[in-house]
Amino acid sequence: QVQLVESGGGLVQAGGSLRLSCAASGQTVTRYAMGWFQQAPGKEREFVAAISWSGANTDYADSVKGRFTISRDNAKNTVYLQMNSLKPEDTAVYYCAATYTSSPWSAPRTYNYWGQGTQVTVSS
Repeated sequence: QVQLVESGGGLVQAGGSLRLSCAASGQTVTRYAMGWFQQAPGKEREFVAAISWSGANTDYADSVKGRFTISRDNAKNTVYLQMNSLKPEDTAVYYCAATYTSSPWSAPRTYNYWGQGTQVTVSS
């Protein structure tokens, strides 16, 4: 089993930045691809970004390309999401997820483990 715990969410003004962290425990996630998803009230969970187990490959939703960066530190069993130039429409609960199966990374069904989420609120 893998436990994932997100942190780093909060309230920020438009144009600001936040860095989310996802700490894994229970098993090493060194060989897992990791993803971030967002879910706004009344909406489905949507793909934000993903990273391969080695960190060599990444993928982003079009809405965050150029603003968000996903990275990982396998020595710390932690994945990060650096969010810059935040917009009010980025407001959502952000979830970290891990998968040992193959892509598509953008599909929630691909992921085997999920964190509890962290709230990000961007004010205009």
